[in-house]
Amino acid sequence: MTRTRMLTLLAGVLSATLVALGLASPAQAAGHHYVALGDSYASGVGAGSYTSESGNCKRSTKAFSALWAAANAPASYKSVACGGAKTTDVINSQVAALSSQTTLVSITIGGNDAGFGNIMSTCALKGSSACIAAVDAAQAQARANLPGLLDRAYTAIRNKAPNAKVVVLSYPVFYQLGTVCVGIGEAARAKVNEGINLADSLIAAAAARAGFTFADVRSIFVGHQICSGNKWIHSVDILNLSNSYHPMATGQANGYLPVFTKAVGQSATAKKATARA
Repeated sequence: MTRTRMLTLLAGVLSATLVALGLASPAQAAGHHYVALGDSYASGVGAGSYTSESGNCKRSTKAFSALWAAANAPASYKSVACGGAKTTDVINSQVAALSSQTTLVSITIGGNDAGFGNIMSTCALKGSSACIAAVDAAQAQARANLPGLLDRAYTAIRNKAPNAKVVVLSYPVFYQLGTVCVGIGEAARAKVNEGINLADSLIAAAAARAGFTFADVRSIFVGHQICSGNKWIHSVDILNLSNSYHPMATGQANGYLPVFTKAVGQSATAKKATARA
């Protein structure tokens, strides 16, 4: 083995080791062409600091995708996530931002298809019995329809970005149970959590079918849910209703960002360097 070959091999091994230890430089992400897709949880509704160009989509500079891009300086970054988006919006408009040059995609989608907004309006305005009934109905619809809707959206993403790593993020479970909490009763809060867990399980299964990475935020939000003493999720916000049941800036920074960062893992640049060695 030549000296040059040996040095190249050692450099590749060192690079891979640093990545494994979490010591790799953020510069390794510089090769990424990153596009963020999805709904209000991806755009950052509830986090404030919305960009003027995003209008009613409410894309926040405090959304996890923007925070990741600021910390890692990818080759390019664009968010087309939009509050209120459904899987059809991803297919009909958002995937236009993707191309064969895209190397990283994040998406949170499916909540609006499952009727999250209508459910939580019912829960807030009509009480526990109506809330439980609304969740039961939504669960039946989700089981029947959401897998197919997600499959079509994920297929559209893969077709437009064949070379990208796609990270599918979950939704946090809203309520901490077993605490004194103003609003709907404990049984209704548990039912809402059940509905979110079902949606996340369907999303995880669809991500697996597509060969995408599923990044689950539920565990990191435990202890920071509505009814906790240190919540990262807005409860009903009378002064700004669009914030209701969305992550605060702390939820984006302390919840979504570290889960996404871990899911991105070793960058494409680092992998190529290792392969060349």
